[in-house]
Amino acid sequence: MTGRHLFAGATLKYSFSSSSRFPFSRHFPGSSRSRWGRRTMKVLGVAAVVVALYCAHAKVYLREEFLDGDEWRSRWVSSKHKSDYGEWKLTAGDFYGDAEKDKGLQTSQDARFYASSTRFEPFSNEGKSLVIQFTVKHEQKIDCGGGYVKVFPADLEQTAMHGDSSYYIMFGPDICGYSTKKVHVIFNYKGKNHLIKKEIKCKDDELSHLYTLILNPDQTYEVKIDNEKVESGSLEEDWDLLPPKKVKDPEAKKPEDWDDRAKVDDADDAKPEEWDRPENIPDPDAKKPEDWDVDMDGEWEPPMIPNPEYKGEWKPKQIDNPNYKGSWVHPEIDNPEYSADSSIYKFDNVGVLGLDLWQVKSGTIFDNFLISDDVKEAEDIGNETWGATKEPEKKMKQEQDDLKRKEEDEKNKEQDIEAEAEEEEEAAADDEDEDEEDDEEDEEDAKDEMEEALSEMDEEEAKLKDEL
Repeated sequence: MTGRHLFAGATLKYSFSSSSRFPFSRHFPGSSRSRWGRRTMKVLGVAAVVVALYCAHAKVYLREEFLDGDEWRSRWVSSKHKSDYGEWKLTAGDFYGDAEKDKGLQTSQDARFYASSTRFEPFSNEGKSLVIQFTVKHEQKIDCGGGYVKVFPADLEQTAMHGDSSYYIMFGPDICGYSTKKVHVIFNYKGKNHLIKKEIKCKDDELSHLYTLILNPDQTYEVKIDNEKVESGSLEEDWDLLPPKKVKDPEAKKPEDWDDRAKVDDADDAKPEEWDRPENIPDPDAKKPEDWDVDMDGEWEPPMIPNPEYKGEWKPKQIDNPNYKGSWVHPEIDNPEYSADSSIYKFDNVGVLGLDLWQVKSGTIFDNFLISDDVKEAEDIGNETWGATKEPEKKMKQEQDDLKRKEEDEKNKEQDIEAEAEEEEEAAADDEDEDEEDDEEDEEDAKDEMEEALSEMDEEEAKLKDEL
């Protein structure tokens, strides 16, 4: 039998198989179906206990996949702290793996702040893991904007949520220009927000990506992107949550006779007598110009050139310092302000997940929100949601890109053809103009020839008249 049960905020998947043939009996002579049946019942009984224990401990506090259309509006509350917050819309975007399953909340207005949140049953993660997981798709080729979530205490007034509202955890990608492309992991400890000291790179393409933060009761953490670990470590080491365990002893001072010079000048080394040479000398090949006038130009001096024999400043050679004691290390003492805290990971009243961010260019889609205390369950849910649609989404995006590229190529080809046609028309028009100019020149030449012929005839006629 197979099934899925939802209860007390928990999600459990289990699977058993049964058979009436008791196949093991054929391998064990003398065994009976009754004996096998009793054994099977014992196994099933143990499995039932395991399932019961799992149900009691593994919980999903929030699972939001927006599969019920506009009903999400009854679960999400928009902040009224400002009057011009950006509007959310439910959509799978321009490309997706599944038109319904990939629907999520999308930012829809450029250059806006966004502030909405959803509430769930308050809980404490004391003694158990805390898993925060969601998907982000920057299909707009985001240039500057947040893609992170904030986890708030249950006493948050959702309609008044804003950028300075106190939160427990801030987690997710943040992109702005070429310099900022990172995953934020910020914890609030004793009223102060602490940023992780490591740099975690986020994804900056246009596809959906799964972001997961795991916080363990042993004070360790893990960050996963697309269900693969990208960072992990200790809360105390990777955040400045507590004062340092050791500090420099304020009473300690380096002894006056402490020699930390590894090398010293060789006292027996002497500067050679021929060492001192000027850096620049008069050019021996220079000659005074013939038209040089001492009264007008002053006393002539040859120009200076670098001295090829110049050796620079002399320094004695270095030898090992016989008195060298090494680099002095400032002694440290226990920090009186340090106090170990085994509950850094713990948040007592988790109850709200919010989207409180700014985007210059809108279009980001948030989906598949999950808050749980079971790491394996979160991984399975990630594979069931994002994992099931990532490849079809990628394929659809590739097909759209190929079609767009083809259309652009055809458009460019048409533009080239139009440009060639215009060039041919211009060339033809230029040829016509040249022909007209040639015709005009021919007419002018013919006219000049006619006038010249008439002039010659007039002269000939006048000559005949004179002879008569």
